[in-house]
Amino acid sequence: MAYMETHFFSDVLRMGVPVSVILPEYIKKGAGEKPCPTLYLLHGLSDDHTMWMRRTSIERYADEHRIAVVMPEVARSWYTDTADGAPYLTFVGEELPSVCRGFFRGMSERREDTWIAGLSMGGYGALKTALTYPERFGGCASLSGALDILRRCEAKKSDERSAREWRGIFGFDLRGADDLRDGRDDLFGLARRRAAAGEPFPRMFLWCGTEDSLLDENRRFHALLTEGGIAHRYAESEGNHSWQWWDLHIREAIRFLSGGGNE
Repeated sequence: MAYMETHFFSDVLRMGVPVSVILPEYIKKGAGEKPCPTLYLLHGLSDDHTMWMRRTSIERYADEHRIAVVMPEVARSWYTDTADGAPYLTFVGEELPSVCRGFFRGMSERREDTWIAGLSMGGYGALKTALTYPERFGGCASLSGALDILRRCEAKKSDERSAREWRGIFGFDLRGADDLRDGRDDLFGLARRRAAAGEPFPRMFLWCGTEDSLLDENRRFHALLTEGGIAHRYAESEGNHSWQWWDLHIREAIRFLSGGGNE
C-alpha cells in the first residue's frame, strides 16, 4: 500500500485543502488490472483528516480488501453547504471524487465501487452525502452516527458559543430549530422523502454501541428505514463512543460495502 497526504486547491471551497489517501500498489500497474474501489472515509467533529490513520489499522484493512481510501478535512462543518459560504457537502459529494480520479489513475468511476463511511459527525455526513447523491455512491456506512440534527440543535440552545457556530453552519437561530425539519440537513426527512418518491437508495450499514449516548437516535433511524421498507444492515453490540470500537467495526463496514456482508 501507498500512503500520502496531498494538498490541492478546491474550486468549490475556494481554498487549499488537505486530504489523506491510501492506495493499493496494484493501481500503479495500470493495464490489465480491475479499476480500484474507493472508500471516502469521514472524520468526526473533534477530529481531522489524519485521525483514521492515527487511531485505527485502516491501511491494513484497505490492503486486505484491495481498495483505495480517501480521508478529507472538513473541520466542524457537519458535511454541510454552510450558511457562511463553505459548501462542504458539495465538496465531498461532487468535487472530491472527481479530483481524486483525476490525480490517481486506476480509481473506479463506477457507482458500485464508490462508497462513503464515517464516525459520529462523519457517520451523519456519510449517510447524508450518499442520500443526496445516490447516483454517485453505491454504498454508505455510519459508525456511532450523530444522526439526529434536530435533537442536537435543541441540546445547544443554552450555549451561546454553540449557537453562534450553529447559525454559521445551518443559518438560523437555535430558537427556530423546527426550521431544520425535513430540510436538506435533516437525515430523517431526507430518507422519508426519498422513500416516498420511490427513489433509489445506496446500500447502507449502521452500527452503534450499546453504551453509546447516540444509541437512541441510531435505533430511531433504523426503525424509520425498516418501516419504510428500505434495505439496510443495522447492528448494535458492546461499545461506547471511542476508537476501540470504530477500529473494530470499520472492518465489518468494509466487508459489507465490498459485498462480503449480508443486508
